[in-house]
Amino acid sequence: MASSNIFLLTVLLALVTSGAVASDPSPLQDFCVADKDSPVRVNGFPCKDVKDVKVDDFFLAANLDKPMDTTKKIGSNVTLINVMKLAGLNTLGISMARIDYAPKGQNPPHTHPRATEILTVLEGSLYVGFVTSNTDNKFFSKLLNKGDVFVFPQGLIHFQFNPSHDKPAVAIAALSSQNPGAITIANAVFGSKPPIADDVLAKAFQVDKKVVDWLQAQFWEDNHN
Repeated sequence: MASSNIFLLTVLLALVTSGAVASDPSPLQDFCVADKDSPVRVNGFPCKDVKDVKVDDFFLAANLDKPMDTTKKIGSNVTLINVMKLAGLNTLGISMARIDYAPKGQNPPHTHPRATEILTVLEGSLYVGFVTSNTDNKFFSKLLNKGDVFVFPQGLIHFQFNPSHDKPAVAIAALSSQNPGAITIANAVFGSKPPIADDVLAKAFQVDKKVVDWLQAQFWEDNHN
């Protein structure tokens, strides 16, 4: 009798556990256009009533065929198309970006906490790379030419750099989230508001506090539009 009760308890726990971790990774309807005026707060956006959906909810005149301004100090411009700009992306798990690079410009080391990125070079060449997580911190890098494709796994620090002295470069990236997020490492560490204590950063980077103070005094640009 005791063994029978234990068996039933085990089965019950298995069923409860499987129910707790069950999920449906696919959309449950054709689309869920973001209703940005809704007072409801969810992880993402609630759906607009289908009867109010219009074709322009799936359209954006983004002018991605036009060169973007790369005159900022880091020499790049990321034009991101996410759910904040295109409501029809809500729940579809995808976004995209055009990235322009000035000669010697770079999209500095950063991460996307919610997305894997796949990038293709449209013009010019790019030196790209990413670093694996602790403790290996293995560095993978590649020189890409026009038409080449490279993948940056979700959450890993990565960058792109235009090695040319005189030619700009252009790339298009697709990201596996409607709102992938971006954490530019230097901006986050040295440009946080309020600043991280210089004692903390000096020890973390094993440098003098004067170096940290100088870095924190710099103007850290955001190259995302």
